[in-house]
Parts: sequence; structure tokens; C-alpha cells
Amino acid sequence: MAPIWTAFVDALRERGWIEGQNIFIERRYAEGRVERFEELAVELVRLRVDVLVTASHPAALAVRKATSEIPIVMAGVGDALRYGLVASLARPGGSVTGVTLIMQDVTAKGLELLKEFVPRPARVGFLWNAALPFSDVIWKEAQTAGEQLGLVLRPLDVRRAEDIEPAFALAVRERIDALFVRADPLTLVNRERIVKLAAQHKLIAMYSAGEFVRTGGLVAYSVPLTTTFRGAAIYVDKILRGPKPSDLPVEQPTTFELVVNLKTAKALGLTIPQSLLLRADQVVE
Repeated sequence: MAPIWTAFVDALRERGWIEGQNIFIERRYAEGRVERFEELAVELVRLRVDVLVTASHPAALAVRKATSEIPIVMAGVGDALRYGLVASLARPGGSVTGVTLIMQDVTAKGLELLKEFVPRPARVGFLWNAALPFSDVIWKEAQTAGEQLGLVLRPLDVRRAEDIEPAFALAVRERIDALFVRADPLTLVNRERIVKLAAQHKLIAMYSAGEFVRTGGLVAYSVPLTTTFRGAAIYVDKILRGPKPSDLPVEQPTTFELVVNLKTAKALGLTIPQSLLLRADQVVE
């Protein structure tokens, strides 16, 4: 995840904040374990930090639970409005602001692109972290998007790293045609394992973060995480200079990336549709 933090630190430096000189960053990692977020949030609050930055909705919910006083900046947190993190995008109204994604839109577009690889009708395995807050909402929205595209989604839920291999075994038993992997702290931390298992089982897989493809996955449609972290740095700069989170409208990214891995396609015996290659923002060869 180094490129993400590099983007964040670089954006701060561009605004006059030099790590180790006039700004100090306390980093905490849950290592994909959602249950650790509350513990880590409390730990950071006790340090009396000036701003809390978080990159997932379970982490954002945890830090908001831990404090109502310290400003919280979202670095690409999914569906902040739907999950009640802000009152509205234009007027957040509390201690939380930053960059939010509409993840159901990202999922729907990813499934639409996946259709270009699979037969119709297709059975698609949906691999996601069922331990996330609002996981039932995530699954229902994915189902709805799949139905609208004529895809039959099969749930492959994981709650910890040990669930990943059994999920792939279930995918094989269900005879799925393709896989959609939803990015979250657990799946991102375990992306190398997920990509390796997809290759091992010869599964066509679409991911909702480009990091999976740069690790060897087939194709991804997402908002670049480096963009959302740069956006978070801009909010941190503003808050440190005076404005309150409640006065800073939440932003939604306008830049999305389609990343394709030709080497992985060749290993799977796939020919990437020319129409998709022409739309790709990055082609890994």
C-alpha cells in the first residue's frame, strides 16, 4: 500500500506540511481485521491527534464512535451518506468530511464490464467481506445490479483470511463462470492470495481496486486509491488551517480507472475485447 501513503504524504508536502518537521503521522493498521478498528480508533484518540484519516467505512464508523470532537477525514470511504457518516454531501453537519465513493455504482459498472468476458446467462461469484457493517446492504445492491445485467450472483462471503480458500472451493463447486471481488481492508490485504487462487482455478475475475491487477489480477474498474488519498490530504490541510469539517462539503471522485493485465489474460487463454482495451487507462503487460 506504499503508493497510497506516498500520494498522501506528497500532497501534504505540496501544501507545506513536511512529515517529521511540522506534521507527525501516527499510522495504525488493522491488517484486514475489521474487529480491530474500534481498538485502534480508541488508541489514536488517546494520543490526542489533531485529525483522524480513515480509508474504509468500518474504520470511519469506528473512529466516529470513539470521538465526536476530533475532525475525521475520509480517504475514499464508500457510501458515507448511506451509512450515516454525514448528514449530506453539501453540509456534512458533524465531525466527518472528506472523499466518499458510491460503491454500488462502482460494482454495477464492474459487473457490466465483466459481462464482456463471460457467456450469457452467467453465474458470477461475488467475493466480499461479510463482516463489514451493512454487509447485507452491500450484497443486496450487488444482487440487484447483477439481475439488471442478466447475471446470476452467488455469494462467496469471507470474514477473515482463513475463509478465502474455502470461498474459492465453493466457487468451483458452484461452477461459476466468473468472479467479482469487492475491495475492502480484508480483501486488499490478502490480494496476492486472492489473485493467485483466481489464477489457480482459471477464473475470470473483475476487481474493484486497481491494486489487484497490478498484483497480477485480470481486470479492475475503480477509483484510484492514490487519488482519494491525495484528496484526503487536501482536507487535512484545510482543517489544520482553521475550517471545521461541518463546513467542508464532501467530495466524490470524478476519475475512474480501468486496468487490464494482458499477461494474466494470456495465461487464461483469453482475448481481451478490443473495445475494452481502447477504454483501458492502464494496460499491464
